[in-house]
Amino acid sequence: MSVDTHPFTRLTPDLVMDAVESVGLRCDARILELNSYENRVYQIGIEDATPVIGKFYRPDRWSDKQIIEEHDFTIELNKKDISAVPPLDLGGGTTLGNWDHFRFALYERRGGRAPDFDNLENLEILGRHIGRIHSVGAGKQFKHRPTLSVEEYGDQTRTYLIKNNFIPFELQDAYSAVTSELLGQLKDILKGHRLIRLHGDCHIGNILWRDDLPHFVDFDDARNGPAIQDLWMMLSGDMEEKSQQMSRILYGYRAFYEFSLSELRLIEPLRTLRIMYHAGWLARRWDDPAFPRAFPFFNTHHYWSEQVQQLREQREKLDQAPLQLFD
Repeated sequence: MSVDTHPFTRLTPDLVMDAVESVGLRCDARILELNSYENRVYQIGIEDATPVIGKFYRPDRWSDKQIIEEHDFTIELNKKDISAVPPLDLGGGTTLGNWDHFRFALYERRGGRAPDFDNLENLEILGRHIGRIHSVGAGKQFKHRPTLSVEEYGDQTRTYLIKNNFIPFELQDAYSAVTSELLGQLKDILKGHRLIRLHGDCHIGNILWRDDLPHFVDFDDARNGPAIQDLWMMLSGDMEEKSQQMSRILYGYRAFYEFSLSELRLIEPLRTLRIMYHAGWLARRWDDPAFPRAFPFFNTHHYWSEQVQQLREQREKLDQAPLQLFD
């Protein structure tokens, strides 16, 4: 697909305002594009009212049922006083709008800053709130949204990158060999764990910190998966530091939901899948004009050389002992 014909090139300010006004709101022509790549997200001024956040979904990524299932999850959490930002009712109980071939949702504007993951007290607070999210998420599984799997994150990514000639010729054998070995190991490690509904992409950019409390946004990657998926991205540093951080997270988490220590073994496998999937995500989105601007380093020889090296390092980490918790 040409950059000039990408669907998002049609998403003009006028189209955004027309979509918002189609559900009965009056725009004041103030539109601020926010930092988002997978979808397009705007702060939209409303006459005589607080601005709203408009999220316009990437065409052909999710079905209507999958989007509504995401919405329903955040609404369910919000009703239990868990600070997940739900979509606004667009009229008659509908949360998913449709205008000129774009699906969209509107949200209350929430302020906040990125949480400080280096603060152990903050990690304990985050653990408590994610424990509450998971206590609700464990009530049932998503029916329409996917399950985190080696097949989607690993196999499909590998096939796409090789088939579409993203890997430089001189690195193809090395990439094929290391990914083939890794995927075989990952399938053995990741099978048999309990699956619950997750946020799915619980990194620092999707948490707003305000009044010493976390507010969780952007459930666009919500799916079924093991609980540890929503916890491991808060870790940093060496093994001792990560052990201390995870100990504090789980101290808060276990006050609201059980945690199987066997899932600590999944941290490096899930990190490996994320590394692979991120490369595939960039490749699949490279026709979107926002991506070459935001990720100019991608698809260079240096990028793929580092990717192979990083995956080799992950292969070694899969054989290491899992984190040990501190008392």
